[in-house]
Amino acid sequence: MITSRQNGLVKRLRALRDKKQRDLSGEFVVEGVKSVRDAAESGAEISIVAATVKGAALIENAAFPIEILSDDVFSSVSEEVSPQGVLAVVKKPVPPKEISGNAVFLDGVADPANVGAIIRSAAAFGYDNVLIAGGADAYSNKAVRASMGGIFRVNVYAGTREEMLALISLPIIIADMHGETLGKISVPNGHCLCIGNEAHGVSERLKALADKTVAIPMGNGMESLNAAVSAGIIMYSLTLKN
Repeated sequence: MITSRQNGLVKRLRALRDKKQRDLSGEFVVEGVKSVRDAAESGAEISIVAATVKGAALIENAAFPIEILSDDVFSSVSEEVSPQGVLAVVKKPVPPKEISGNAVFLDGVADPANVGAIIRSAAAFGYDNVLIAGGADAYSNKAVRASMGGIFRVNVYAGTREEMLALISLPIIIADMHGETLGKISVPNGHCLCIGNEAHGVSERLKALADKTVAIPMGNGMESLNAAVSAGIIMYSLTLKN
């Protein structure tokens, strides 16, 4: 059992809280029984599983070795309010160089919970690719948790806006309150849906490239929805139409 917070593995786990370290190592942490099982079942490359004694009992049939940490040491590396005592270090998958199928472009979405929830919806509604320009890191703890396993079921690309634009050759559909009414708009089956920053919306750069702009009709004087809610509604609607 590891009982020291100065242990090399413990330091490594703490370091992975930082995006810079995640980018350098090509690894991220998933925490909780369901998340670790999702990683294993999806075929993700798991480097290390760490758990408390009680946590290890929750995954006792797991097909990988488990490093046991004391409760105190586990608490020092966990980012959960009520940790289950199980986490895993997972290698970031390398996405295909060429994008096929539908895509979602997150243009500066800043809230990691929104990023994770959009990834979850993308996986559910047949959007195999999520492109992230600026904003929150898809591999942060909050985003991974909010994705509910979706992070293992889509291709995630991240970089500058121009780098992400260079990857796509699909019609661009912008989500904006001044667009055509959702339900009346016709879009090709292969398309890239763009969701903008929570406060400022889609950038002028993407607006200039848009093939179509779509808006969700709302009542009771409401003009906007949470970015993840909007993305989910639009993806579901466009999936139904195609």
